[in-house]
Amino acid sequence: MAATRIFAPSRIGEWDIEPDPSAVAGVRKEVSQWLTDRGLEEELFATELILSELVTNAIRHGGAPIRVRMLHNRSLICEVSDSGSTAPHLRYASTTDEGGRGLYLVAQFADRWGTRYTDMGKVIWSEQTPGAGGAPAFDWADDALGL
Repeated sequence: MAATRIFAPSRIGEWDIEPDPSAVAGVRKEVSQWLTDRGLEEELFATELILSELVTNAIRHGGAPIRVRMLHNRSLICEVSDSGSTAPHLRYASTTDEGGRGLYLVAQFADRWGTRYTDMGKVIWSEQTPGAGGAPAFDWADDALGL
């Protein structure tokens, strides 16, 4: 039997997003303020990157309505839902590709991530452990060279 968790309202943040690329900056700012209000400044960089990638993917490949939900308890969970049913997949973009690095970056900065399908579409989620150091040690130059 699965046990469900009930979060206090102060531990939940929710935002509806217009399906327009210009909306990404606004939700990133609102989520950053939400994190700051909860003393999670250490998580700002990784969370902004994860959020930007997931919202951008929802705008490009999903469909309205698009919604962001942040949950904070022992972990920090970022959920982005949309009405699309297309399964996201992790790609390893080559150095000459213009895109395709979004979920790869999410996988690098989150402890876990995945997809949950609903009657209305899908939810892409990521989980971070606050205080675990934020961004991983990652050498962009070595990765770009395939080392």
